Amino acid sequence: MTKLVHNELLKLFRKKKLFVALLIVAILVPMFTYAQYEQSKATISKTGNTDWRARLQQEIVDTTNRLGSSGIQGDYKKFLKIRLSQQQYYLDHNIDPKAPGAPTFMRIFLENAIDLLLPLLIMIVASDLVSSELSGGTIKLLLTRPVKRWKILLSKYIALLLSVSFIVTGTAILTYVLSGIVFGYSGWQLPMLTGFSTQGEELITQNVHLIPQWHYLFMELGLVWFVCLIVGTLTFMLSVLLRSTAAVMGIMLASLISGAILANMVSSWESAKYLFMVNLKLTSYISGMSPPIEGMSLGFSMSVLTIWAFVALVLSFIVFTKRDVY
Repeated sequence: MTKLVHNELLKLFRKKKLFVALLIVAILVPMFTYAQYEQSKATISKTGNTDWRARLQQEIVDTTNRLGSSGIQGDYKKFLKIRLSQQQYYLDHNIDPKAPGAPTFMRIFLENAIDLLLPLLIMIVASDLVSSELSGGTIKLLLTRPVKRWKILLSKYIALLLSVSFIVTGTAILTYVLSGIVFGYSGWQLPMLTGFSTQGEELITQNVHLIPQWHYLFMELGLVWFVCLIVGTLTFMLSVLLRSTAAVMGIMLASLISGAILANMVSSWESAKYLFMVNLKLTSYISGMSPPIEGMSLGFSMSVLTIWAFVALVLSFIVFTKRDVY
């Protein structure tokens, strides 16, 4: 098994897809860093004050004004009310949720990349793990060896697990190192609030507690890794079922993009909470954002994603071990 996994990893490194994924992150992070830097300058220019309390008070005023404007839809109004409650809670407890620093940038980047950007990078790596060998006929060389089919497929899946870990870890390192050039590398001990929950339009704060930002970041990285693994497993299944890598990428791309859209539109479609793409933004639960559909929770979303991955994995092994290769 070790030799099989090593062989699969060599194939991935030769294709250079892992490095391409990290190169994309390395290009995007400076762009996002510059955008956040400019946003900070604009906020300071607008308020005329570098005090974070003054900036947060201005954000509260802006949110309140937006709530008072006409034409706001129900879902967005609910989001603004919860956001306003959070902003006021941070102000009352003297905590700056956007204190400058590389760890803060990492946290914000991961929160925004968990449901689309990082899954897309994983999809690039996983889309042709099996389909390219099926279409090219190279899978026959593996199957002629005295190794059971399930072991061959398992080695590919283990290689995928290692690739997911490599990309997530590489992303964390790149975001920290590159953003720290502008924002500095301090902020690991910044107190963070977690434990928020929502009930309708109300923000429940009875379970809120303080943790250092390094602890918060490790929780986020764990959730990011879990989401990337689920997306990788589903892509892996399609790579087994379909011979066309383009078809695999097209299906997953459509699913991920539709999920990003549906998350803002499905509040009244309760059955949509069982779709995997609606459950990808797990970091929103620890930051206290309202779920896409009433009643969803971190445990629920992780359970739904686990079931999707389990079914995909079982189907992959059944099809791979039973199908005729020609």
